Amino acid sequence: MAKYLIVGPSWVGDMVMAQSLFKTIQLQDPEAIIDVIGPAWSSPIIARMAEVRRAITLKTGHGEWGISTRRKLGQSLQSEQYDEAIVLPRSWKSALVPFFAKVPKRVGYHGEQRYILLNERRKLDKKTLNQTVKRFVSLGVNKSIAYPPQNLPDPVLTVDKGNQAALYQSHSLDSSRPAVAMMAGAEYGPAKQWPLAHFHELAERLITQGYQVWILGGPKDINDGNVIIKDLGQHAHNLCGKTQLVDAIDLLAAAKLAISNDSGLMHVAAAVGTKVHGIYGSTSEAFTPPLTMNKVIHNLHLECSPCFKRTCPLEHTNCLNQLKPEQIIQSIQLDR
Repeated sequence: MAKYLIVGPSWVGDMVMAQSLFKTIQLQDPEAIIDVIGPAWSSPIIARMAEVRRAITLKTGHGEWGISTRRKLGQSLQSEQYDEAIVLPRSWKSALVPFFAKVPKRVGYHGEQRYILLNERRKLDKKTLNQTVKRFVSLGVNKSIAYPPQNLPDPVLTVDKGNQAALYQSHSLDSSRPAVAMMAGAEYGPAKQWPLAHFHELAERLITQGYQVWILGGPKDINDGNVIIKDLGQHAHNLCGKTQLVDAIDLLAAAKLAISNDSGLMHVAAAVGTKVHGIYGSTSEAFTPPLTMNKVIHNLHLECSPCFKRTCPLEHTNCLNQLKPEQIIQSIQLDR
């Protein structure tokens, strides 16, 4: 039985995809103990992963060095006597906690001169490991085994039915209508955000077809949610800023469909088994697909995309503007 300390990523979607690594470790060693370090927001997600014993909160802000904080956390973990640490981010600071925890085997990719901090540094072959999930899982597979990793288990987050029922009641949601969850946020930048007018039109069409629509997101998405549900009546609910991340897990599990930009909540929806309609513009489903077979990808594949830019360098964002709601409506109707 081996004990693993894993330094998780700093984004919601990446943390969900990291569960494929945790599953891989347990497939190799069913008795493995896995603890995961992550930001405070990630604890509710990690708690829904059956493979993880403990979520360890790193009390630093995004992008913050926090060397003293990392040293103290690492020293506090020395008594755990972990056998191996896997560091998913490629930054120098992300490797500090396992170093200070004196974990004997510390694995990660080359990056930012981490020669002392990591004692097993692997070259990141971006052509072979052409997806984020492959890069994560590969670090948990012995280098002598087939490369890239052949078994990529999908993430599966557990669902709290009691919390789900409470959310229906507290937000006056209609249990008799199938729900469509929409995630219109794009924290990375506007080049990943399908137009709000398109979301509004799609929501209006779906409500007339008998659905209720839930807009999910954080406090930053409240205004966008209001734009989407404007004048749509009682079956349109802007839940942005009204729910916690753990609540979004349970609501997405209750939804019949999830329609989303390439975002963290899209990956959450995939991990609870909901049918995902993923909208891609400046990014690519080839690199960060929702890890489920139960999905439909909407991508115009224009000559200028994917550009992976935060804002459109050509100042037109045609990759998203020209993707009309009718295309998604037709796809949904084919499934009915």
